[in-house]
Amino acid sequence: MASKEFSMRFEMTRAALFGALALAFALGTPAHAQQKSVAITAIVEHPALDAVRDGVKQGLAEAGFEEGKNLKWQYQSAQGNTGTAAQIARKFIGDRVDVIVAIATPSAQAVAAATRNIPLVYSAVTDPVAAKLVPSLAASGTNVTGVSDALELDKQIELIKRVTPEAKRVGMVFNPGEANSVVVLERMRELLPKYGMSLVEAAAPRSVDVGSAARSLIGKVDVFYTSTDNNVVSAYEALVKVGMDAGIPLVAADTDSVKRGAVAAYGMDYKALGVQTGHMVARILKGEKPGDIASETSNRLDLHVSPAAARRQGITLSEALIKDAAQVVE
Repeated sequence: MASKEFSMRFEMTRAALFGALALAFALGTPAHAQQKSVAITAIVEHPALDAVRDGVKQGLAEAGFEEGKNLKWQYQSAQGNTGTAAQIARKFIGDRVDVIVAIATPSAQAVAAATRNIPLVYSAVTDPVAAKLVPSLAASGTNVTGVSDALELDKQIELIKRVTPEAKRVGMVFNPGEANSVVVLERMRELLPKYGMSLVEAAAPRSVDVGSAARSLIGKVDVFYTSTDNNVVSAYEALVKVGMDAGIPLVAADTDSVKRGAVAAYGMDYKALGVQTGHMVARILKGEKPGDIASETSNRLDLHVSPAAARRQGITLSEALIKDAAQVVE
C-alpha cells in the first residue's frame, strides 16, 4: 500500500515539475527563438548570386536565426529556367514556409505570381518597379519587399571612359526576357550619346547563346559592357574568350566578373547585399509585415580592376585607375 502511495505521489510531483518547466520555457523564450522556416530560390548559380544567398544566411544568423537551432533553411536554383523557377515557387508555397527569399528578377517574378500571402523578400533585383514586384520603392502594402542592386549608370559609363578613353561603340549582350537587363539596356541607349558613344546590342535568350551573341559584335564595338544579366554572368567565360580573341576589353557591373576575366568593374558587394536582405527577412520573422517595410538599395560599391586581363584584351590600364581600385586582380 505504501509503495502504491509513494508511486502516485512521485508521478504527481514529476507532472508538476514538467508543467512548471514547460511554463518557464514558454515565458522565457522570445517569439523569434521558435522554429521558423525560410526558403531561398535563385534563377541560376553564379558567384554574385551565390554570395547573396550566403549573405542572407549570415544576416539571419546575426539577427539570431541559425540553421539547425531555430531556423529551417532550404535552397533551390532554377538553373536558368523560368519554368523551373515557377515550380520551385509552388513547392515553397506548398511547404507553407514563413518567408520566401527570391534572388534575381525572374525568380522573384515567379514567386510574386504564385502567392499574395506568403511574405516575399526579393534580392539582387535591378528594377523591382519595372519588374512589377512593387508599385514603388516605398512600403508596398502587399506581401512583397526587398533589396535592389540598381547601379547609377552614369558612373558605369564613366568607368568605361576611364578604361577605354577612345571607345565610341559599346557592345552589350543581354537576355531580352529578363526585365532588369532590358531596363539597363534602354537606359544605356539613352545615356551613352551624352558621352559621345553609342550602344550596339546582341540578344542572348539562353546562357548557351552568350558566346555566339558576343561574336556577332566583333568589328562593330570597341568595348563590351556587361550588366548583372544573369544569363551573361552565368556564362561569362564565353564572353571573355571572345574579348581575348578579338581584343575587345570587358567592363562589368559585377565585381566578381573581374576574377573571371573582366578588365574592370564598379559594382555591388553582393555578400553585403545578401546580409542586408537577411536582416530584412529577420524583421519579418520577428513579426513585421513585409508591406510595411520599404524596399532598399545598397550604397556599398567597390572598384575592382585586372591589369593582366587588360593586357590580354589589348589595352593598358592607367596608374590612376589602378590606384583607385579597392582590389587589384592579377
